Amino acid sequence: MTLTLSDEARQYIGAFAEVTGVTPVDCLVDDDRVVFLIPAGEMGAAIGPDGRTVDAVEEQLGTRVDLVEDADEPAAFVANCLAPAAVRNVTLSTQGGSTVAYVEVAQADRGVAIGADGESIEAARRLAARHFDLDDVQLA
Repeated sequence: MTLTLSDEARQYIGAFAEVTGVTPVDCLVDDDRVVFLIPAGEMGAAIGPDGRTVDAVEEQLGTRVDLVEDADEPAAFVANCLAPAAVRNVTLSTQGGSTVAYVEVAQADRGVAIGADGESIEAARRLAARHFDLDDVQLA
């Protein structure tokens, strides 16, 4: 699947890579934050000791930064998108040409999975659509 990135997203990816040494796979730019999709296995380097590296990125970019770790399988990918919520299970269902990921999370973590004003679940939907052609992500 080919991703199309805006010039702004490419600039953010370049700045992130320059500070962290990790080149994100994708980037979502929102009004008050940037979400970077980090290659699998490189999350520690992207965060840095005690979060100092990602803090430096936030300072340089002047906005909040959220990180999501990439995964090869759609269920694991969706679970990563909703972290730090405790995802119990992800079920993919295809009906009428639409594929939906139904996510089971602990009741105590539903708010974390949804995020303030729905920003976490919306980022999960956008990334899952871009990387796995999923039509929706819903909490079960």
